[in-house]
Amino acid sequence: MQNLQIVQKDDLPLQAAPSVSFPTRRLIQWIVGIVVLFVLGSWLVWWEASVQRMFAMEDIRAACRRVMPDTVERCVDTVIIQRGGARR
Repeated sequence: MQNLQIVQKDDLPLQAAPSVSFPTRRLIQWIVGIVVLFVLGSWLVWWEASVQRMFAMEDIRAACRRVMPDTVERCVDTVIIQRGGARR
């Protein structure tokens, strides 16, 4: 019994040469990933600024309630204007 089989050169499967073309699919994935990261980062910065502004407004209101409980809105407006402008 023979365990080996003779294979002729014509019977060998042809192997395709590896493609050397530019990987456009990988490039598109990188571009989409970068854009998604940029959008997510921008949104996080905007959200952090709005949360910080909200906490600052709460601090101003609390301080005005302690100092001038009868004219809280006037005090808040004055402090906001003194800090650099109306944000209402």
